[in-house]
Amino acid sequence: MTESTYTSAYDRRLKMVEDVLTDRTKLGGKDARAVAVQVLRALDHIPERVR
Repeated sequence: MTESTYTSAYDRRLKMVEDVLTDRTKLGGKDARAVAVQVLRALDHIPERVR
């Protein structure tokens, strides 16, 4: 039997940004995650109609 684990939309977006940062910069692990959180926080404050 396979167990499924719920992953929120925010967590999926965070992982996507984190992966881009680790692939395209010298950031790793905790640093990439910290920057990813800041990037998402900034993006989430841009009104939808402007994005």
